[in-house]
Amino acid sequence: MAQTPVGVGERAPDFTLRDQYGTPTTLSSFRGDRNVVLVFFPFAFSGICTGELNEVRDDLGSFASADVQVLAVSCDSAFAHRAWADVEGYFFPLLSDFWPHGAVARAFGVFDEDHGMALRGTFLLDRDGVVRWTLVNEPGKRRDFTAYREALREITG
Repeated sequence: MAQTPVGVGERAPDFTLRDQYGTPTTLSSFRGDRNVVLVFFPFAFSGICTGELNEVRDDLGSFASADVQVLAVSCDSAFAHRAWADVEGYFFPLLSDFWPHGAVARAFGVFDEDHGMALRGTFLLDRDGVVRWTLVNEPGKRRDFTAYREALREITG
């Protein structure tokens, strides 16, 4: 399974990954400007992952704003992310942690070595890049975004 996830109060590891359009996205580029919610997910086109990201898409106002950037991350290729985004209408960044395979998921402690995928890890980072809330679900267990919404209210007012 995965190692110990990055915890509350720790600075999030920096990374640069390409989104579904091939555009590089660097986590630290949001520091000082926006809070970030990182949503790690196992696989594009899978049932639970589609349901979760559809929830983000359909209620984007409670996930993203001028104060908060949503970044979804999996070990799928950018090509798979692009096809999935086109089918599902995802317009927030889907970042590919494809190669080196799972390096960012490993850095956050949510890489499942046995299955070569990211676990359902959610990390809310403040403007300084410090983890303020986190939740990691095991494979097959859908995440509940209720606690995320509460944590977001606490840091954004």
